[in-house]
Parts: sequence; C-alpha cells; structure tokens
Amino acid sequence: MSRDFSAIRSVLATDCGSTTTKAILIELQGDTFRLVVRGEAPTTVEAPFEDVTRGVLNAVMEVEELAGRKILDGEKIVTPQTGETGVDVYISTSSAGGGLQMMVAGVVKTMSAESAARAALGAGAIVMDTLAMNDGRLPHQKIERIRHLRPDMILLAGGVDGGTQSHVIELAELLRAANPKPRLGIGFALPVIYAGNADVKDEVQRILQDKVSLQVVENVRPTLEEENLLPARERIHDLFMEHVMAQAPGYGKLKTWTDAPIMPTPGAVGSIIHTISKKTGWAVVGVDIGGATTDVFSVFRGIFNRTVSANLGMSYSVSNVLAEAGLPSILRWVPFDVSEEDLRNRIGNKMIRPTTIPQTLEELQIEQAISREALRLAFVQHREFAVELRGVQTERTISDAFRQDASGKTLVNLMDLGLLVGSGGVLSHAPRRNQAAMMMIDAFEPEGVTRLAVDSIFMMPQLGVLASLNEKAAMDVFDRDCLIRLGTCIAPVARGRAAKECVSVRVETAGGATEAAITAGELKCIPLEYGGPVRARITPRKGWDVGAGPGIAIESEIDGGCVGLVLDGRGRPLRVPEDRAARVAALRSWNRAMDLYPETGN
Repeated sequence: MSRDFSAIRSVLATDCGSTTTKAILIELQGDTFRLVVRGEAPTTVEAPFEDVTRGVLNAVMEVEELAGRKILDGEKIVTPQTGETGVDVYISTSSAGGGLQMMVAGVVKTMSAESAARAALGAGAIVMDTLAMNDGRLPHQKIERIRHLRPDMILLAGGVDGGTQSHVIELAELLRAANPKPRLGIGFALPVIYAGNADVKDEVQRILQDKVSLQVVENVRPTLEEENLLPARERIHDLFMEHVMAQAPGYGKLKTWTDAPIMPTPGAVGSIIHTISKKTGWAVVGVDIGGATTDVFSVFRGIFNRTVSANLGMSYSVSNVLAEAGLPSILRWVPFDVSEEDLRNRIGNKMIRPTTIPQTLEELQIEQAISREALRLAFVQHREFAVELRGVQTERTISDAFRQDASGKTLVNLMDLGLLVGSGGVLSHAPRRNQAAMMMIDAFEPEGVTRLAVDSIFMMPQLGVLASLNEKAAMDVFDRDCLIRLGTCIAPVARGRAAKECVSVRVETAGGATEAAITAGELKCIPLEYGGPVRARITPRKGWDVGAGPGIAIESEIDGGCVGLVLDGRGRPLRVPEDRAARVAALRSWNRAMDLYPETGN
C-alpha cells in the first residue's frame, strides 16, 4: 500500500558521498518546512567497514545530538514519528563507490547515441563512453573498450521505430562478442537496457539473453522529431537500485530503511533543478564543481539536460583544467603579475596535494582563476550537448544521417536564463559571497537579467528526492535554507553600433527608489538586500539589448541578496586585455568594483 506523504511533519535525509555522508533534519514549523540541523560523518563503503550504513548511523547520531531528539532505536531509524521520537520519512541519495557508471550505444553518434547519452546523464549516470556505428572505431576496438571499462550497466539504443534494423543488430552482436562483466558483483549478469527500434527487440533479446540481464523499454528516439527519455531514465533508476546498489557493501540494508528509492546524487540534483524551473517558469542553470568533476544542469524551453565534465575539477583534475584551458586562459584571470612557470608550478602543487585549501590571498586568487576556466569549459561542453534534436528536416536515409555531425542548435539561450545556481566548495565556501558571484558571472557570462544564488551546504540532492514525495517541503527548504541569494546580474549585450553609456536602472523598494547607470566596459555593484522580488525598470541605450531588443526598455522583477545588484557593462563575449599590465589593471578595477578581496589594489 502506498503511503500518503502530504501530511508529514519531519524528514531525515542523507547523501552518501564518496568521502562524506551528510544528514539533514527537516521539520514542519507552523505551515513551513525548515532545516533544523545538519550532521556529517565519513562514508564507510570501503574497508575496513565495508558497510555504508555505519557512516549513515554516525551522521544521524550527530543530528540526534544537535537536535536534542531521539531518532535511532539501536541501529534502526524510527519511522514514523511518535511524539518527539523518530521521523515521518527517511530518504537518501548516493554517489559512494564512484556513483553510477554507464556506457551508451546507438546507431548514429549525433542522433540515437546522443539521445541515449541524454537519458543516462539525466538519470544521474557518469557516461564512460558512447559507442556508435559511425564513431570511427573498428569493431574489435569497440569490443575491447567494453571489456576494459566494465560499466555498471549499458543503454543500447538505435533506429527510429520502423527504421534501420541491421545496424541495431550489429550493435547487439558487438555486445555479445564483448561478453561484458559488471564493475560490482562478479557473479552477476551485466544489466543492459534496450531502448531502440521496437521492431528489432525480439532479435536483440535472442542475441543477448544468455549473456546479459536484458531489459526492454520504449525507444528513446521513436521518430527523428521526438525524444522519449523518461522510460529509459526510470528503468536506469530501478536497475541502479536492484543491481548496482545491491552489490555495494551495506546498500541492501540501507534500501530497507528508506521510504523512497535511493537516487544517484546527480540525478537527485537534476530533479530539484527541474522542479524549480517548473514552479517559477524560469530557465535555470545549476552547476556543481567538485574536486574531480563538474556537473552542469539546465532547463531551457522545458527541456532538462545534464552533462558531466569528468576531467574538470578543482583538486584531482586541476591539471586537466590547465591542459584543456591552456596556461594563458588561466593567467588572464590572475590579478597580479606572475610568470607562467610560477603559475604552472603552483597548479602542479595543487595536483600533488589535492585536499589542501588556499593559505594566502595569492593562492586564493589563483584557485578562483582556475575555477573560472573549469566552469567555463564545462559550460561550453554543456551548450554543445544541450541541443535541439539533430537529423530533423533532413532527408531521412541512414547514409545521410551518418554524415550529420553537428546540425543541432543549442537550447541554451543566456538571454532567457532566469536563475543561475552554483554549488561545490569553491563557490559555496568562497570567503566572500561576492567572489562566488564574480566567478559565475565571468565563467557563464549571463546576458540580460539573471538571478544568482549558491547552494549553502549542498542540500540539493536530498531535496531532489524529497520533491518526489512532497514538493512543498522540498521547495520550502530550498527557498529558505538551501538557497543563498547573491542578487541579480544585469548584463546588456551590444548589437551593432552601440552608445558609450549602455544601461540605466531604476529599482523600486519599500525604502524608496534607487537609480544607477553604467558605461561600456564598466562594472558596478549596488547593495540591495533580499526582501522578496522588487520591480526594476531597465533602460538600455542605443545598440544595447537586455532582452527586448536593442534600445528597448523592460520592466522586470529582480532579487536582491548578500551581493546585491551587479551591473555588468563589459560586453559579451567578455574580453580580458591581453597585455599583461592592462590585464592586471582591468582585473583590479573589476575586483575593487565588486569588493572581492580585502587588500587595497587587489
């Protein structure tokens, strides 16, 4: 019998990360759900404990102590709540043990294989590789790749319904030849989800049934003009619980404790981002920058996308950021004179000691320079992936489809972006919130009117699961306790011949009106505390656009915050002077305008 979660009073939520397990207690206070306390403990999925529930219990014990209430009865979480004992709901997410690792395969790289990758990424997986008939690799190379990677599961797609059959069968034969084994649970058959041409499912079953644990769902790309990702995503979640989680130490026990399926941490973050977009009607971008990877989530035109930049991070992958961005790109964000050799050595030291944090102002500025490039590169990759369906309105023959390399137009329109949310240590724990705002503005280059926020203590995963049970509870906590509002960035974009003065703004608040204007190249930060949305009239000058067209004024609701209102007249794309002295002077001018650092001149 399904439970009614509409009348809950308390929620215990945990997130089992690769190193730390976080627990939060949420309670109904009056008619609003609020975060009460937060606890954490080391994750215990590896030796010597090899039981993830030990870390969960330790984190919950800290919550008990801080909240002054009894939640555990021995090694059991008491549900539902009775008096002041126990909680009504216990939920969890997990990325311990490396999270969910998948391979996807499709006939055409930019069509069915890309749809399969979107389905896997949206379910919270790390896509280790994408196989396609036209990916340039020989059959034996693909077979060797499958054997070498040992994913947790494979998603096999290909062919619209009623379309090509031979290429889908060839992909199935490749999988059979590879005879893949799962990463966890040596004695178990690898889960494979078939989400391709429905006319071939019987033949695919015949080929693979004695080699893998095959599941068949609806086609992820039933027609060229349509994607159907939800059935594949739901089956990925189910198999994640049944196969992957079941093999990880202690997860069998943890599954029996939770009131909702354990979700992969990134999938849960995507869930709350999608919920925010639906509730507000805004286009939303969220980013989580970690030590090894950077995840980007977006909802534009109601379409959700997620990408994982598995080689862009701030500690273990910091040298990959240097390799991909190049030293000059990182150097352009450093607001003091430093040689390329010195900068390279400092980045090398960070790779050798990945868990260290900056101890001096210069080290902090270098770390935040690297973060701008990691975020920028991750967003570039996201924009290239979050595209309209490719192959539409072309001659529908497989030979033509094989030649379609990059026909999809990106869904990401920064002028439409309503909210940009950042999380991860370098953003959430920046010494000054102004620094987090500036890193996001420099990396993402928002256009028009964009609200900025950071996740205070990375609660979004737990809230993503909670949203599936009680959306009001999740949104109450997200709005009041998770989200730290930084403010709003207004960034006009020049179109054609543009005037020197670019925009003026008049903000109406309860305390009266505030007016400000900037010229081209100028950056200005105006204090504006958050007290709910306020009205603003934004008037661009000739040739400047804030969303309605060049020179057309708009009325908009904006949010204040701990940073305030940022007027960015530096133009898009943002260009930093190449001359060393001019670069340092420009960066120091911008830093002073945003009050980023305490020392004069920096």
